[in-house]
Amino acid sequence: MNDTTTTHTTAPRPPVVLEDDSPAGIPRARGVARAFAGSLDPALDSEAAETLALVVSELATNGLRHGGGHYTLELSATADAVNVAVSDRNPAPPRERTPDLNGGTGGFGWHMIRRLADNVTITPGPGQAKTIHARLTR
Repeated sequence: MNDTTTTHTTAPRPPVVLEDDSPAGIPRARGVARAFAGSLDPALDSEAAETLALVVSELATNGLRHGGGHYTLELSATADAVNVAVSDRNPAPPRERTPDLNGGTGGFGWHMIRRLADNVTITPGPGQAKTIHARLTR
């Protein structure tokens, strides 16, 4: 009997880039993340696609709320991982804060991003800016 193994590799492809400065763009960013997940070969399963959409949504929201009102989202993939990079205009790194369970002022996003992503790094610059990189293993 012959044992065969099929492996899938994600062909190099240009990253998907989205820029926005409006809260109305957050649902669009989630949609772009879901479409990106579905375009991969093999496509991400629905749970992984929703995790990606949630990480993108939280990073984009934080970019708007705490990062100067504008963000740039870049999605890329390798055979092993999906990479999310969100740049904003505030050089200060995110700060952890106690989630507000009653007042609705947030505090959940950074905790959630760090829990869902396999690796999170912050790169300063250029200038008065930063980029947060989140890696989700496939």
